[in-house]
Amino acid sequence: MSAPGSSAAAPPGVAVSRDRVAAARRAPPAADGAPAVTRSGSSPEPLGPTRVPLWLLVLVTLSGTMAMHIFVPALPVAGRALGASAASMQQTITLYVLGLACGQLIYGPISDAIGRRPTLLIGLTVYFTASVLALLAPTVEWLIGARLLQALGGAAGISLGRAILRDVADPARVTKDVALLNLLTLVGPGLAPIVGGYLSDHFGWRAVYVFLVAIGSAMLVSTWRVLPETNRQRRPLAARAVARDYVRLASDARFAGYMIGGACVSSALYPYLATVSYIVHEQLALPIGVIGWFAASTIVGASLGTYLTRQIAGRWPAGRLLFVGAGLASAMAWTLLLVHDLGALTPVLLIAITVTMTFGAGIASPAALASALSVRPSLAGAAAGFYGFGQMAMGALGTLLVGFGEHPVLACAVTQIGITSLAIASFAIAQRQAARARARG
Repeated sequence: MSAPGSSAAAPPGVAVSRDRVAAARRAPPAADGAPAVTRSGSSPEPLGPTRVPLWLLVLVTLSGTMAMHIFVPALPVAGRALGASAASMQQTITLYVLGLACGQLIYGPISDAIGRRPTLLIGLTVYFTASVLALLAPTVEWLIGARLLQALGGAAGISLGRAILRDVADPARVTKDVALLNLLTLVGPGLAPIVGGYLSDHFGWRAVYVFLVAIGSAMLVSTWRVLPETNRQRRPLAARAVARDYVRLASDARFAGYMIGGACVSSALYPYLATVSYIVHEQLALPIGVIGWFAASTIVGASLGTYLTRQIAGRWPAGRLLFVGAGLASAMAWTLLLVHDLGALTPVLLIAITVTMTFGAGIASPAALASALSVRPSLAGAAAGFYGFGQMAMGALGTLLVGFGEHPVLACAVTQIGITSLAIASFAIAQRQAARARARG
């Protein structure tokens, strides 16, 4: 097999166009006059066509969120084995979400400075090591610490998978390619609760971490052997510069609008995931064994939505995709509230509303991400990390808010209405500011 930096024998994947390669050779200095640098600090390195296998981007991107979902069904089993309370076991999820959110703020700027490949290898090493520690955990405190470390490592894949795609995708196809990546990475988190439930039920809760150790080792070896470097415009790493990059992104109304809107519309399913077990088992009186399938149904709508976005992205402007998707998700949140008030909720209606809502999210999310990353291309790594942080933070907030409601359906619907309404308002602000920027030339 050829060296990671070689493209001659690279497997099929996402390729950068020849025009973009030529443009990169003539790339102007980075924003604010900072020159693009290489590892040696000299002029940009010679470029050839860069190919990145899509399967590898999918694997590293889905791993972080998959590890969060796969352990949920095993919480009671692990709690009994470790002699831990339900509240203590819940911290393994809470701190995991926190680790994902914070980790994504770190990897983007580092990868902008030293490259995507070495940064991703560092993160995957942390992920693999933490998975082994979790597998061997003798106490719940050990397990909580290992889960936090695992999330900090898994955040690298979420953040850098998108940044790598943005590096190599043709600008005219970036929305389509992001949509395809989102479509493929939805499968892992969607099926994770089913896989986790089966493993913990048949082999014990540690089998979940045997599975994650295997996945982690496969990612680490594959990345080392296959992934080339894709970041051709390095930026010196400095704490002040990193803070300045995030301030610059946050103060740009276009990026802030796309990020907040995208985070809201993609996180609208979190209130559902937090309440679905109570809705299905207590209100609809269905057995606990079917809960995982109700949770997994979210991937159907999201997959269809992202597939549709990939097909029509070249013909529909991003703005239309944003508002159609967010509007559809909001309409379904209001429908859930209406059906609840009428006392007409059934399993079929619940699945239909959920699939349609996630279908809307699948339409809007790729367009929001692609638009956010395109606002400041020189800060693509930082932007991808900041965007991922926003998604995790909004997901955590949505999960927290439903806990204040006594009735699960009502709490879920009201929270989703608030989140999707904020998404629509944020997209409107971003689109208005983008139109003004185009008018100024």
